[in-house]
Amino acid sequence: MALKLKYSYNGETKIIGYANDKHFSMFEAAAAAEGLNISNYQMLEQQVRSSTRDKQAHRDFRDNYFRDLGFDEVCVIREED
Repeated sequence: MALKLKYSYNGETKIIGYANDKHFSMFEAAAAAEGLNISNYQMLEQQVRSSTRDKQAHRDFRDNYFRDLGFDEVCVIREED
């Protein structure tokens, strides 16, 4: 099963190939495709994970961070071979 990543960046919708073994998450794959350095995000994400067990807080942090970068509607598309 092939995976593709669909996302909107600054209003432009894009579809790229996606592999779970190359990226930690679909958000990081989208940022890498756009050439963005998200090392600050990764550091802050680790702090959020260590400070709370609330998964919703982690998702809210991630969604808000990437929305501020200009991303919208990040999702994985599964294609049957």
